[in-house]
Amino acid sequence: MKNLDYGVIGNCRTAALISKGGSLDWLCFPDFDSPSIFGKILDEKKGGCFSFEFEGDYKSSQKYLQGTNILCTTFELPDGSFEVMDFMPRYKTGDESNDYYLPAEIYRYVRLLSGTPSFRINYSPAPDYARASTVHTIGQNYLRTSSAMDERDSIFLYSSLDFNSVLQSERIFLTGEEFFLISYNQKLVDIDIRRVYLEYSRTKVYWLNWVNRSKRYKMYEEKVERSMLILKLMSFQPTGAVLAALTTSIPETIGEVRNWDYRFCWLRDGSMSIETLLSMGHRGAAKRFITFVKSIIHSKGDSFQIMYGIRGERKLTEFELDHLEGYEGSKPVRIGNAAYKQKQNDSFGYLMDVIYKYYLYFPGTLDEIEDMWEVVKNIVRTVYDEWRSPDQGIWEIRNNMSHYVFSKVMCWVALDRAVKIAELIGKYNYADNWAKEASEILRDVHENGWKEKLGSFSQTYSNLELDSSLLLMEEYGFIEASDPKYVSTVKAIRDNLLHNGLMYRYKTEDDFGKPISAFTICTFWLIRALFVIGEKEQASAIFNEILKYSNHLGLFSEDLDFETKRQLGNFPQAYSHLALINTVELLSEEKVRSRFIRP
Repeated sequence: MKNLDYGVIGNCRTAALISKGGSLDWLCFPDFDSPSIFGKILDEKKGGCFSFEFEGDYKSSQKYLQGTNILCTTFELPDGSFEVMDFMPRYKTGDESNDYYLPAEIYRYVRLLSGTPSFRINYSPAPDYARASTVHTIGQNYLRTSSAMDERDSIFLYSSLDFNSVLQSERIFLTGEEFFLISYNQKLVDIDIRRVYLEYSRTKVYWLNWVNRSKRYKMYEEKVERSMLILKLMSFQPTGAVLAALTTSIPETIGEVRNWDYRFCWLRDGSMSIETLLSMGHRGAAKRFITFVKSIIHSKGDSFQIMYGIRGERKLTEFELDHLEGYEGSKPVRIGNAAYKQKQNDSFGYLMDVIYKYYLYFPGTLDEIEDMWEVVKNIVRTVYDEWRSPDQGIWEIRNNMSHYVFSKVMCWVALDRAVKIAELIGKYNYADNWAKEASEILRDVHENGWKEKLGSFSQTYSNLELDSSLLLMEEYGFIEASDPKYVSTVKAIRDNLLHNGLMYRYKTEDDFGKPISAFTICTFWLIRALFVIGEKEQASAIFNEILKYSNHLGLFSEDLDFETKRQLGNFPQAYSHLALINTVELLSEEKVRSRFIRP
């Protein structure tokens, strides 16, 4: 059985996955959502990789340089040892907010530790999702690899080692420092070991400085720090968009077809992203995401989607790459995501919550505020028109429209935040009218969503099933933690959906049958819900247990196997790491408060 034992490096433009054994198995150039150059993670034979290979036994271990996104893989062999420092350059170059150096390139900095270790290089790029064969051309100081179908689709390798030895996988004896640089563009400066060390040092200092600006917690400090660093590298610097994950088509269950492309920006992640970034002291990153949201809403007449491309693209056409075998044979491999066309009424709540934070924390010029006010009114009109209608819900059910309770709750959130915005800018007549409609949604949910037979709110108005999304009713302010209905709902969901310490999203059949893996974020939702209703010991116990199920570097994917606890689904998952940080914040605040309680 394999696991997602990968480290991640990135520079807020693109990112790469490097295995515990030092193999570069996933890289998209030049941006996060570009076609892959190395894609072994989706096809062992065709996908392409860049790995170190050895004769005989060896041991490898992996860690991050503390406080950075520089990944260190150490190899111990009978004839010596060495380490590989993998990183993508990122550092400030000027005083302006966007003055960053973040080229589409990876450095593999090889440092001798002892003896004279030897290895062979497997350098096998597979451009454009491995849809064509490759042609290698050795230039004056580089190795150029291009697609046989389009020579413009190319990358450049720079190295202190002989290119023929690399291409022919000859045995290389390490006697000092060496390097590899994979670049999307031809370099205009000389690349030597001094340049490599300079880029390494600049990047290291950047990450250390960034971490130093983050809020600290005595509890779980390393877990929070790593989660923050991962979240940072998953933001797209040019626009401020935050990716849901860095990969596509890693399955929720091995051998099944729940395989999706997550290299896009979901609005439902935005509200939590902003709160988390603000609470951790990263106001600039939060502001960039707000700027992204503003950029996707061009006028008061725009329609609203649940998700967008990282540059604000509205059309994310989904299609399948039939030539790839998929992760452990799990087909299909999909790029694009058809969910962008879905009707999900919960999206209005996330969007309005983000806009409320704009007014609260980042109000712009008068004309910008007025533009955004028109958007607020447009969303409210849409909620008025849609909240009584069925939709496809938070879980993006593809072929079943229903009256999902959580969608109604989030329509209430949209109006509740709209009321708060109206009050902030003195539009009290709007606030009064919208508050009345919000009260109508509240009444409707309590009347049709509460099921006495369950002692809980249900997944939809018409069924008696439970759904983990209902745990968020309190977090978004729809219901008080002390309300008997919420307390009863939390306990019912725990008793029905908690299995082997992990949570189902739901147990109802969807387009692909019944889910059989745990959805990581739902376990964090349960932890919060138990905590706020007073079940603090159980909440802490579940939290400490799920932390054990991260990979060797503390990273979480989207899903976990209930039995083996192996990671599944796209990786790493932003929402999982956001929830981890927020849970630590909740537990830490309780510890702080307890110090000041006098008998």
